[in-house]
Amino acid sequence: MARDDTDGRSPAWTDPSCPVARTVDLVGDRWSLLVIRDAMDGARSFTDFQQRTGIARNILTDRLRKLTAHGLLTQVDAPSGRRRLYALTEAGKDLFPVIVTLRQWGERHAFEAGEAHSVLVDGDGSRVPELLPVAADGTPLTSDTTTVRRQA
Repeated sequence: MARDDTDGRSPAWTDPSCPVARTVDLVGDRWSLLVIRDAMDGARSFTDFQQRTGIARNILTDRLRKLTAHGLLTQVDAPSGRRRLYALTEAGKDLFPVIVTLRQWGERHAFEAGEAHSVLVDGDGSRVPELLPVAADGTPLTSDTTTVRRQA
């Protein structure tokens, strides 16, 4: 899958061998991640996304088109049959840990102490615990304890 360019061609990836770079090529702009976040929180229609984000209509149209083209969203018929709604695909749902991790980073670093913000809770109303990567033996992993191995 190559990313879309404004002139319709498919240019090379920013860094073809890096999964992080490819992911950023697909969803790394501010609006795409907020659309995904809101889809995870129940937004389905163009109006839902626009009201929740405040995004300009032309930008929202572009992001919905790109997220659909890249297989993160799909369009489904509304029960009324009068319009199309958006739903997360499995690939879109797979971004849930990314959104949770961004949220948790933001809670720690983007707010002043005591500043009010939304909180992610589970079905019982308990705050979602912090997501931390761990090794196969359960040992916490950090950037100091991991390396990237380039494959030939």
